Amino acid sequence: MKRRLTLLVASVLAVFLALPVAVASAGGGRKILSFDELAPVTEPYTGAGNAIRGVPGGGLPWEIESAQGDLRSDGRLQITVEGLVLARRAPVPVERQGTNPAPGFKAVVSCLSASPEGTATTVNVATATAPATSAGDAVIKDKVRLPSSCLAPIVFVTSPDGAWFAVTGQ
Repeated sequence: MKRRLTLLVASVLAVFLALPVAVASAGGGRKILSFDELAPVTEPYTGAGNAIRGVPGGGLPWEIESAQGDLRSDGRLQITVEGLVLARRAPVPVERQGTNPAPGFKAVVSCLSASPEGTATTVNVATATAPATSAGDAVIKDKVRLPSSCLAPIVFVTSPDGAWFAVTGQ
C-alpha cells in the first residue's frame, strides 16, 4: 500500500513539474500565419506610389512559380520561394524577362499594433538577406522581433533594399 501511494505521488508530481515547461514552449512558438501562395508585385503596386503599409513595390512587375511559409508567435519565419523572377512581359526589358536580378531576398513582416500611447500603428520588421538564385529560388529562415500585439500580419518577400516582389495573398 505504501509503495502504491509513493508511486502515485511520484507520478502526479512528474506531471505537474512537466506541465509548465510544455505550456511555456507551446505558447512561444505557435503558428500565427501559414501560407502556400504569394502574390507577385504587378501594376499598380510597382514603385513607391502605392506602397502597402509603407513597403514600396519593386519597380517592375514580377511573377512567381510557388511559395510557402510559416510565421510563429516567437518571430520565427521560414519562407521557401521558387521562380520569383521579373515578369515575362512589357514593361520589363526583353533581356531581363524571366530572370531574378537580385542577389538575395529578405522578408518583411508587417503588423498592425498599438503605440505605448494607445494609437493604432504599423510595425514593419525585416529579416536578414538570404541568397537567391538567378532563377528566383531562395529559402529565408530567420527570427524577427514582433511587437507584443501583431494583428493582421502581412509577409513580404523583398529586395535587399526593402522593395517588395511578392506578398501574402493572391
